[in-house]
Amino acid sequence: MTISIASKPLPRSLRRRLLGVTLIELLVVIAVIAILAALVMPALSRARERANAISCLNNTRQLALANQLYVDDHDGLLPYNLVLAGRSYRTNLNRVNNVMTRDLSTDNTNADTITSASLGAYLSRNLGVFRCPADWSMSTVQTADGWDHRIRSYAMNAMVGNVGSYLVNGVNVNNPNYQQYLKFSQILRPSDVYVFLDEHPDSISDGYFLNKDASGTGNPVLANAITPGGGQQWLHLPASYHNKNTAFSFADAHCDFHRWQDPETVRAIQPNTPFLPVEVTSDGTDFQWVLNHMSMKTR
Repeated sequence: MTISIASKPLPRSLRRRLLGVTLIELLVVIAVIAILAALVMPALSRARERANAISCLNNTRQLALANQLYVDDHDGLLPYNLVLAGRSYRTNLNRVNNVMTRDLSTDNTNADTITSASLGAYLSRNLGVFRCPADWSMSTVQTADGWDHRIRSYAMNAMVGNVGSYLVNGVNVNNPNYQQYLKFSQILRPSDVYVFLDEHPDSISDGYFLNKDASGTGNPVLANAITPGGGQQWLHLPASYHNKNTAFSFADAHCDFHRWQDPETVRAIQPNTPFLPVEVTSDGTDFQWVLNHMSMKTR
């Protein structure tokens, strides 16, 4: 005897679960994910940029605090701020003991050139304090060699500290009309004089941040009456990783961002094509701000 059982059709929802999603449904899901990603990614990118900026500003503050500790331990004297000419002159008495280059020099990667220098001990030999987290600039040669980054992004105001042979009769020969601060007590307005800054990766070199007042007046009105930039040149440039802003720390240990007004100050990184010095062709607003916060004019 044969027994037959009549089968009922499965509900549509069950059939769909058994058969899986359709191609159209899959495409819809992918499209929704893409839209969500497009909405979220810019916000994540801005959050990352802001985090980098905050970290950079904190680094400059840590450097300023280390500077104050050094001053306290050295009878009011500011750290050595020597020009380290190429590879011919090195000393750990200096605030750092390396020169950033675009070749494969070990100065770019040797942590000991920073952690064993004069400020290293005041920062618990923390190498990360000396590098902006947004600084990934490398030359083609360095990238090809497998480098990830260089170890230093910050520089020191050339008019602050003992500059060695560039100091003649108490005057820095690079800017003879300005005060060279050898002792902290000489800085009459510590909140107005920057000590450390985030420097452009194409000019950082030994981190002796120098721009000369070539106008002879220090007065932007008189200087600009001759040429737009008063015959001035950017020898070294500030970095502008953070939305056209640069992190500065001042002698009183406060730190802040300064936003640049002149488009020419915000220069693209050119690791394989040196472009400095460059003429100040705008009204010189940014250049003059740097001079005004570099030191006090003496004559």
